[in-house]
Amino acid sequence: MGARGIYPTSLEKYAYFAVEGRTETSFGFVESGVLRAFYRTTSGKEYNRALLETGEFVGAYSALISGELNQINIQALTPCKLLVADYRQLTALFDQYQAIERLVRHISESYYIFLEKKELQIILNTVEERYEFFKQAHPTLENLIPQYHIASYLGITPTQLSRIRAKKL
Repeated sequence: MGARGIYPTSLEKYAYFAVEGRTETSFGFVESGVLRAFYRTTSGKEYNRALLETGEFVGAYSALISGELNQINIQALTPCKLLVADYRQLTALFDQYQAIERLVRHISESYYIFLEKKELQIILNTVEERYEFFKQAHPTLENLIPQYHIASYLGITPTQLSRIRAKKL
């Protein structure tokens, strides 16, 4: 893969990194900016699955791993700078460089733990507790992205989020 296999790219606000129905081949590292990973129903309703910030990896992982068509959208909520690489080129290095395979495994394990914790937060905690968890996990996002994206991420309506925020003031 080498230095030529990793390249910088920029996304304007609202541009897409991954689109449902497409064959995705790349993943990226967020150098700056905020993205959201979301699902869209056939009726057009959107559900935010993840909010991705500086220092995080981004990609349509299920599609990359399985080779199937992508089912998730990944969109920039702010202007973003990414380092992007081809997933197949990376995995081709696993046999040759075990350290790369270990690194990817550790990143994958960390991401799985994060998703499981988020799922438990949504299932087991009150809306107020979920909001507090969000603020701790993403202390700068509240002032960077629209509130309706935060509400969708928390699995609540924008009105519910407004009420919770009003109680906290």
